[in-house]
Amino acid sequence: MNNLFRLLALTPFVSLTLFSCGEDEETEPINLSLSKEILNFDAEGGTQTFTITSNSSWIIENAALYADVTPLSGSGNSQVTVNVESNDEEISRTFYVEVRAGTIQRDVAVVQKVAEPSYPDYYIPADNTGMRDIPNLELAKEMGYGWNLGNSLEAIGGETAWGNPKTTETLIDAVKAAGFNAVRIPVAWSKFSDPSTFEIDAAWMARVTEVVDYVIENGMYALINIHWDEGWMQPTFAQQDYVNDRLEKMWVQIALNFRDYEDHLLFAGTNEVMVDGDYSTPIPEYYQVQNSFNQTFVDAVRSTGGRNNYRNLVVQTFNTNIDHGINFFEVPEDVTAGRLMVEAHYYDPYEFALQENESITQWGANASDPSKKATWGDESHADAQFLKMKSAFIDQGIPVLIGEFGAVDKVAVENHQYRKDYLTYLIRSMDSHGLVPFYWDNGFGGHYGFALFNRETGEQLYPDLVKAVVGS
Repeated sequence: MNNLFRLLALTPFVSLTLFSCGEDEETEPINLSLSKEILNFDAEGGTQTFTITSNSSWIIENAALYADVTPLSGSGNSQVTVNVESNDEEISRTFYVEVRAGTIQRDVAVVQKVAEPSYPDYYIPADNTGMRDIPNLELAKEMGYGWNLGNSLEAIGGETAWGNPKTTETLIDAVKAAGFNAVRIPVAWSKFSDPSTFEIDAAWMARVTEVVDYVIENGMYALINIHWDEGWMQPTFAQQDYVNDRLEKMWVQIALNFRDYEDHLLFAGTNEVMVDGDYSTPIPEYYQVQNSFNQTFVDAVRSTGGRNNYRNLVVQTFNTNIDHGINFFEVPEDVTAGRLMVEAHYYDPYEFALQENESITQWGANASDPSKKATWGDESHADAQFLKMKSAFIDQGIPVLIGEFGAVDKVAVENHQYRKDYLTYLIRSMDSHGLVPFYWDNGFGGHYGFALFNRETGEQLYPDLVKAVVGS
């Protein structure tokens, strides 16, 4: 008998113990449970907890940079703290706290909301009643041919201060009958507003509304703006904060007044913004500040809600110059997609269109005296300029308005036929490039005037020019 059997025989207790130790021990299964499956946080963030219940050691993995989870490891039961930073993003965010014990994994989803937008007291929810679901390019096409009620509501000192009579429904009826389907209404507001608060006088707001109604009730499109208005929109860093504050306060009032109008009413934020007297290519300071004016205008109108959430808004290039628009214009951000238009003006060549002397009185291919014709700004120039706007904006889904164009009447010499040639060609070219034309009419039909209509009676002063402008 070997020694082992001797030992077993002599010591039964030891024998039993050794036999038991030789059998496989049963291992207790790992348990892992979490007290919560999801933690919901507001945009402000904060701290919440959940409890781990386990009979084993565990670890936590967390890849969210905006959250702290403690502790990240432990054994047995424990409370875990999740601290989440505020969410400044425009979308909600989610991450998972992964808890592992052995081969078991349990997750807690951490969901954080986006910040609720804060609205001013005057805001009402967006309302698309009367605002057709029509692309801005299609709406612009419906506008057809436009006409400016110039030198009236933007006259410094009041509607009749620059020699025009009060605008009547008869005049607007005549404009409609002539073939125009849109009226641009330049407006100056400062004469009728509090210089310290920029609150617009109620009587003046009512008068502007009355004229807008003449247009809308005729089934036409109306476009109102803040015009030169004594030149307070200087695009410099020194004036930027002041102008943006004033612009916002005034446009909020205008937008609130017209908030219930349907989509035949459009707003244009500014007019020919430039540093007084500086017609040169703008330095970065100037066009950066002017671009900020466009953004302020869009934000102010949209902040009023209602139908203004869907209204088409018109923003301008620097000094309404086509080349500056190509080189320096930034499309404003807009909470509503597809509701912006761009405006530029066209008075090329200056010597023929605007210069108040008789040195240049002829234009175009029919000019008979080269000495009476500018050395630039002919038909090919117009085509090239309009093509630039088509390529830069229209082809990208943004309509273009030529908010002003025309040529002064130089009646001391006979230039009527050349004005007709000029208008006929520009209209044909704008049509072919998809631009919407608005003829500049200042109400004055005499020497160096632009008028097509007698403002008192609505009578057409130059029926052949009217036909040229409405594409007849």
